[in-house]
Amino acid sequence: MKLSVLKIDGTNSGKEVVLDENVFGIIPNDHAIYLDVVQYLANQRQGTAKTKDRSEVAYSTKKLGRQKGGGGARHGSLKANIFVGGGRVFGPVPRIYRKKLNKKVKQLARFSALSYKAQENAIKIVEPFIMEAPKTKEFLSILSAIKAGDRKVLFVLPKNSTNIFLSSRNLPEVSVITVDEINTYTIMNANSLVLIDGVQDILASRVRR
Repeated sequence: MKLSVLKIDGTNSGKEVVLDENVFGIIPNDHAIYLDVVQYLANQRQGTAKTKDRSEVAYSTKKLGRQKGGGGARHGSLKANIFVGGGRVFGPVPRIYRKKLNKKVKQLARFSALSYKAQENAIKIVEPFIMEAPKTKEFLSILSAIKAGDRKVLFVLPKNSTNIFLSSRNLPEVSVITVDEINTYTIMNANSLVLIDGVQDILASRVRR
């Protein structure tokens, strides 16, 4: 698949790049994508929710009344869950939600997601550029010029650029990441991908790892 490299003003730079078929042209594996997205979302969870059970609440353990003849149910202490302030039954406890996934499955999922975007013609290649200062308005004009600013956009850089990142930080529909941070979830969550020229070569080099 060939794509023209665009300038930041939206015009054609005259250069074409060929996307690696092993990255952008495979038959997508939906199950691999599912497994990788589930793992990514699970790994975002903190697992710190905690409630106190009846052994942890600060109440007396003295028996409230005699066992029989009181006209009501039997109770051993105020720590029972039916009393206000009593212990919680089957409440959440700290746990680890992290999941493991085979490295090759993760790579297959990532390449499948990229292949979906290529099939949808949702990938744009932009020649490298530098922003002298963080300017959201200037960054928006670039997105508008390359016709990528009307929906969710994933902007992928070959290396970190503080000014580009800061320029996009106030834009809820735009995510700027480096190629090392790219993952299946962010690809599938975006409507279009904007790759700085060179990113596609870095991705292709990872096929052989």
